[in-house]
Amino acid sequence: MEKQQLLNTLKEYFGYDSFRPLQEKIIRSIFDGKDNLVIMPTGGGKSICYQLPAILLPKLTIVISPLIALMKDQVDGLKANGIEAEFLNSSQDAADQESIFQKIDKNELKLLYIAPESLQILDRFLTEENISLIAIDEAHCISSWGHDFRPAYTQLGYLKKRFSNIPIVALTATADKATRHDICQQLNIPEAKKHISSFDRKNLSLEVRQGIKRFEQIIKFIKNRPDESGIIYCLSRKNTEELAEKLQQKGLDAKAYHAGLKHEERESIQDDFINDKTEIICATVAFGMGIDKSNIRWVVHYNMPKNLEGYYQEIGRAGRDGLPSDTLLFHSYADVVQLQRFAENTKNKDIQVAKLDRMKQYAEALTCRRKILLSYFGEIKQEDCGNCDICKNPPQFFDGTVAAQKALSCIYRLKGKEPLTTVVDVLRGSQNEQTLSKNYNRLKTYGIGQDISWNNWQQYILQLINLGYAEIAFHQGNALKLTKHAKDVLFEGKKVHLAKVPDRKLQTAAANNTSEKIAAENSLFEKLRQLRLAIAREEEIPAYLIFNDATLKEMERSRPMTDDDFMLINGVGRKKMEEYGYRFIKEIIAFSKQKRTRKKQKKGKTYKITGELYAEGKTLEEIAKERELSEITIMSHLLKLYDEGQNIDLKQFIGKVDLEAVKKAKKELGDPDKLKPYFEHFEEAIPYNDIKIALKIIENED
Repeated sequence: MEKQQLLNTLKEYFGYDSFRPLQEKIIRSIFDGKDNLVIMPTGGGKSICYQLPAILLPKLTIVISPLIALMKDQVDGLKANGIEAEFLNSSQDAADQESIFQKIDKNELKLLYIAPESLQILDRFLTEENISLIAIDEAHCISSWGHDFRPAYTQLGYLKKRFSNIPIVALTATADKATRHDICQQLNIPEAKKHISSFDRKNLSLEVRQGIKRFEQIIKFIKNRPDESGIIYCLSRKNTEELAEKLQQKGLDAKAYHAGLKHEERESIQDDFINDKTEIICATVAFGMGIDKSNIRWVVHYNMPKNLEGYYQEIGRAGRDGLPSDTLLFHSYADVVQLQRFAENTKNKDIQVAKLDRMKQYAEALTCRRKILLSYFGEIKQEDCGNCDICKNPPQFFDGTVAAQKALSCIYRLKGKEPLTTVVDVLRGSQNEQTLSKNYNRLKTYGIGQDISWNNWQQYILQLINLGYAEIAFHQGNALKLTKHAKDVLFEGKKVHLAKVPDRKLQTAAANNTSEKIAAENSLFEKLRQLRLAIAREEEIPAYLIFNDATLKEMERSRPMTDDDFMLINGVGRKKMEEYGYRFIKEIIAFSKQKRTRKKQKKGKTYKITGELYAEGKTLEEIAKERELSEITIMSHLLKLYDEGQNIDLKQFIGKVDLEAVKKAKKELGDPDKLKPYFEHFEEAIPYNDIKIALKIIENED
């Protein structure tokens, strides 16, 4: 197959000028008639590896996929690109199925998607004469070593025996070495060429936080990302429903999704999310495999996942278009205990416990998280990533030998019979019923750690467990026990360095990046996004199937105003140019004219324009939006007008409590002439801008 023909097909149908790493190599191997195993992260371009050959191969490509939603999504996307594709499942009526069978007979189809459970429907139509390729998506489902085992996949081994001359390509986003080997053995393709792409999704930021006040932290996290799609994964169905309800009460567009809902309800919720009618989904891990939505901008794990494969696949649902996206994982001691209990009740207990340990090590890491994640999949990175919370805020260590001795001594005095919570209560001298009823207040270690907070003690003890000085006996009510290494610290004077527990005060970035939000709302990207949404509503397909966010961002940068220029944009193929090009070019030209007009009008504008808008009764936010300036800048205009004697009611911009607090601080601090002493006095709880407003009001009153 000529390289130019491959590139022409790639541009014509998918809109890309060049292949991503490994794609061309995999496609050539398929044309050589070889079996292939493809391990490529979510968003890495797996689908093109079999969809492009399917276009050029003479006969039908069968794609085995686990979920109806995923099939429908893929088929809609292929049809939007001008490719003949259908899906077949048991829910279709006889007429629909017969129509598909006729297309197979006439060789009018290029791709047919089918679930493994429905393969028997096709049996009488399939021969080596009418099939060119078999693709097995989400191939990890065949392996009990995998994180999402599905019994129906285990029957797929017969395909190679029946169609021995047809190449098979198995694809998955996550599989460790054991799972890879198992996939090839079970599919009877032991000689398959293995293509393992880098697992490094550089566009995903990785962050882990303590599971303290999770809801409050999530609210701030979401409010800093307005109008963006996201998923919150929870361990239980109850959690998803409670969390969705609480988010709704805060005015956020959230819905719960779990396997306990009726099929129609699940399908409706999923469709609303795919079609940008719902922004936030609170889900169990039942949600996501069928989602090919490219513009999910963030993923939050409300609880710690049970293994790194599942975690990696779930965070991989964010940023599939390659644009920067955020992931946040909450973890707690309680999560570990609950997951340990789940693991103990599984058939392959040892494997599950080992995988949970690796997950725990990742969550409690004090080194670059991406290095740990990639090494799990056999990919070693030497340099730190710079895009995880550890790299951005490296922990500070201190000599924690005395604290370690106190904790280990307390575990010893409790005879290794009590869990972490009781150990901390004894160290802090708690007078709760549990401690007093067991006479733990008589122990020598009772109250010797009163100077350290409960949360910090918990973190220090978890570090001691990770360092190998203590362990959790899960089978004995999660009791903490000393290991043989503890005596080195207790009796041999071994030094222990502990990481300082970071101050988890949640502060929004300066004024919540208001200027950035305003700029985004008035940007060309937002105009194109709204146009895309309108077209999606008209055609009843998901917006990202028209163009993904990365393609819109490139349009925003390049401003194509002719058909030829528009075709140069990545993600624009011939069919999409013909279908949508005119409307997008028209929007770009209109925006550019409006921008030029606005620039002319803005010349000579001063803070007095802000005053005129304020006099019209417009709010601070409305003025900022209209003037395309940040709220901080607008406030500085109002303060200047206030100084000039204009009628500006500053008291509407600050609460009574904060105003009184600043008045009191002014006396206590001796009326400093700078804002910083006030800011530090309030431990950063009152923003600079509010302090400035309060001082202006006080100055005027004086």
